[in-house]
Amino acid sequence: MTPLPGRRIGPFTVSAVGLGCMNLSHAYGVQPSEAEALALVNRALDLGVTFLDTAALYGGGANERLVAKVMHRRAEFVLASKCGLAIENGKRVLDGSPAAIGRTLDAALERLGTDHIDLYYLHRLDHRVPIEESIGALARAREAGKIGAIGLSEVSAVTIERAHAVHPVAAVQTEYSPMVRNAEVAVIDACRRLGIGFVAFSPLARGLLAGAVRDADYVAGDIRSAMPRFMEPNLGYNLRAVAAFDVLAKELGITPAQLSLAWLLARGEHIVPIPGTRSIAHLEEDLAAASFSLDGATIERIAEIFAPGAVRGARYPAAMQAQIDTEKLPGEELA
Repeated sequence: MTPLPGRRIGPFTVSAVGLGCMNLSHAYGVQPSEAEALALVNRALDLGVTFLDTAALYGGGANERLVAKVMHRRAEFVLASKCGLAIENGKRVLDGSPAAIGRTLDAALERLGTDHIDLYYLHRLDHRVPIEESIGALARAREAGKIGAIGLSEVSAVTIERAHAVHPVAAVQTEYSPMVRNAEVAVIDACRRLGIGFVAFSPLARGLLAGAVRDADYVAGDIRSAMPRFMEPNLGYNLRAVAAFDVLAKELGITPAQLSLAWLLARGEHIVPIPGTRSIAHLEEDLAAASFSLDGATIERIAEIFAPGAVRGARYPAAMQAQIDTEKLPGEELA
């Protein structure tokens, strides 16, 4: 496989495609065994991935404990984790207060078996806490040497500006794919203007652009079963655009996943997608996308396939959507 090119995220140079570790411990139902999960992460590192993404939320800390088992290879990757969201007593809890950030960080360091996390995100904006207070806590953690750089996840351009005025933000992470374009309203441009790296999570639209979702028959524990755009009648409507995208990928001689990742890499040099997978074959497929380039005609066809109105349904169920600060697309409130 061709060596992965590098891209800048704050003070770090990372592989142009990173690895989102969430689904090895969280969110999509049946999880791989620890041995299978570690084999995948180690294979990613062997193939030149230098950016691993986890969070306190994922598996209630289980994902950080998993990543701890590859920390003997720490010199090979930039470690990113997140605070602000956690699972307490079996429930998802949002708390961006300085006290909660400090507790979550110390617990994460213990789970990861380290005294330093390279990039530490506020996972969601807590509207009860001014962003300046949350960033202040992260800035103090950086001064103490516990973290190397500060990130934000699923925030608006206005929030980014406010946070960046308190302390430089190295990275902003938001869902972004050919199918999910909220970041294009304002966040992508804000990051470019302020010199902030943009990390695209769910770059394959939670499997829709990787052939993994073709009906609403989800296993128990799969978060997509409660997401409006993955439920009928929205799913059937959305799959029509997905089918057109699949046809385009076939014409190009690549997979839909590769087309999606190549599209993201073409959107800007400050953008790094972090696909997640449980399959080593899919991992290798995803990383190969870094060697593809798309011409203007292909970019235009993708824009036509996912033109406004091509996707129906909110990204999250109401309770989770209330925690999202990222701008909505025109008309999305009605979806």
